[in-house]
Amino acid sequence: MAMRKGANVQVPASAVRVELGWRGGPQVPDVDASALLLAAGKVRSDDDFVFYNQATHSSGAVRYDGKRPAGDAVTDTLLVDLGTVEPEIETVVLAASADGGTFGQVPGLHIRVLDAASGAEIARFDSEDATVETAFVLGELYRRQGGWKFRAVGQGYGSGLAGLATDFGISVEEPQQAPAAPAAAPAAAPVTAPPPAGAAAPLPPPPQTAPAAVPAPAAPPAGAPAAPVRLTKVTLTKEAPTVSLTKQGGTSGVLRVNLNWEVRKQFQGWQAKLGKVMALHGDLDLDLGAFFELADGTKGVVQALGNAFGALHQPPFIHLDADDRTGARASGENLTVNLDHKDAFRRILVFVTIYEGARSFANLSATVTLTPQAGAPVDFSLDECTVPSRVCALALITNQGGDLVVQREARYLVPDRGVSPQRTLDHAYGWGMNWTPGRK
Repeated sequence: MAMRKGANVQVPASAVRVELGWRGGPQVPDVDASALLLAAGKVRSDDDFVFYNQATHSSGAVRYDGKRPAGDAVTDTLLVDLGTVEPEIETVVLAASADGGTFGQVPGLHIRVLDAASGAEIARFDSEDATVETAFVLGELYRRQGGWKFRAVGQGYGSGLAGLATDFGISVEEPQQAPAAPAAAPAAAPVTAPPPAGAAAPLPPPPQTAPAAVPAPAAPPAGAPAAPVRLTKVTLTKEAPTVSLTKQGGTSGVLRVNLNWEVRKQFQGWQAKLGKVMALHGDLDLDLGAFFELADGTKGVVQALGNAFGALHQPPFIHLDADDRTGARASGENLTVNLDHKDAFRRILVFVTIYEGARSFANLSATVTLTPQAGAPVDFSLDECTVPSRVCALALITNQGGDLVVQREARYLVPDRGVSPQRTLDHAYGWGMNWTPGRK
């Protein structure tokens, strides 16, 4: 149902999928969806702000679900379970922010509200009058006579996401210069030497004694104000390929790794979704995985091949949630790293392989996003694949004196005849494991 600015419509669904859409391009700024849960016109606390750095509301009623490209069309999605929105929340504001430009440079900007169960469109509002705004309220869901309605708003802000957020009562952390490094620091304790060659692969048995967990940070004093919301994102490039998770605040909780694939050229009839590409006539099975080396020298791999899914709360503290071979799972494949045990890691290599359905990554482009539970998301794009590669090294995470540093690899490798993609990665990065054939 197409709507004009200011119009409203009844929402008959108990849960909705809100899609913010636009057409991407070389000069088009990145756009991010967000939601604010309001009581009496303001947020109750910073927890009522849902966006890329704070993806799920504490009630579970609103969730940021991320971007999905399809050709030149891009959607950024929010999921709202109206039946579980807390009674004191009267309005859920549906907003957008532009990073690196204004909404006058964003073609085809619109918002759609869909029934989450059936996929039926309930409402659509196309914004056609944006100029210099860098943030936009496109619509809102609000309570009315025991039900919910959607209103098309179309109100712009020139002060970006920070201005929009503070207008509704959010405390926003301003960017600051990094503090000067201390004059001297004690040398890091030496790590245990690796085990001799021949360590079992793909996943060796865990050590007898698990490394001690990093102590939890001390709780703030009673009555102390909550830390302000951080709006920053980090994008790695060839010119600036590394970032410290510690300096970005990502030192505890979990680190989630996702891929978002976009099919190009002759494969435009296919659909891409988080680590899985589905063809209209057959499946392309992409597998996310990680090599690991722990501080005690233990080495192995987390991957679907061989059912080596790892573990989150015991070594290797890395877990692959499932092998999505059909593309039916909305979340695709997710690799999770337990940062509460960051001192247990020496290095982690995140990679993706083609299990079946294609001979190389040619004609596919991808964005890798690493989202720590605390701190700024880290993302980067892969270069176009111009070689017959079935395996791509995505990111290398190394422990540098207690600081986990993420390095953009974006490296396509070409296995020799008869050599597996995993063995090819092992040789390129010097892991030194022995490999045997495996299958799902």
